[in-house]
Amino acid sequence: MRGNGLVSGNGISWRGNRQAVRIVCVDEAGRVLLLCWRGPRERGDYWEPPGGGMDAGERPLAAARRELYEETGLHGDAVTERYLLVHRDFAWFGAPNPRVEPFYLARVANPLDVAPIELTDWEADKYRGARWFTRAELANADVHLEPPGLVSIVDRLVAPPVVHEPNIVRGLE
Repeated sequence: MRGNGLVSGNGISWRGNRQAVRIVCVDEAGRVLLLCWRGPRERGDYWEPPGGGMDAGERPLAAARRELYEETGLHGDAVTERYLLVHRDFAWFGAPNPRVEPFYLARVANPLDVAPIELTDWEADKYRGARWFTRAELANADVHLEPPGLVSIVDRLVAPPVVHEPNIVRGLE
C-alpha cells in the first residue's frame, strides 16, 4: 500500500476512502490463488485474492498488474481486462470502510512458486503465505475467506462472458 493520507497511531499512512483492486488469479487447472493474512484477534487469519490500494493517478488495471507482481511475483501481464465490481463492507483499522472494488481476472499457464516481491513492513508482519485452491476446496473451505461470496465471484469471472450480465464490465481503463 502506498499513499499520502492520514497517519494512524501505528504509523501507517492510510486513507480510509482509498480505491483498491483485487485479482482472481487462475491457473490452467482452474485453481485460484489466495493469500493468507493475520487478521484481528476477534476475526483470526483470513484468505483473500491478491490486491491492494491504487496509487494516486493510477488506473485500476495498472494497479491490478502492479499488485499481482508485488504480492506474488507473478507477471502483471497475466491480468486481463475482464473484471467484476464487488461491493465490500468491512472495517479497516477498526473503522467501517464500505466500498466497491474491481476484481480482475488473471490467467497463468504455469504458476511458479508464489512469493511476495514488495510488501510494506505492515504487510510483511501480517503475511502468512499463499496457496492455490481448487474450486471444490474453496466451496468447502474451513478457513475464513474474504470477501464473503468469493466462490460466486470466482465462478462469474471464469465463466464465459454473458453479454447482458450485470456487474461485469469492461474498459475501466
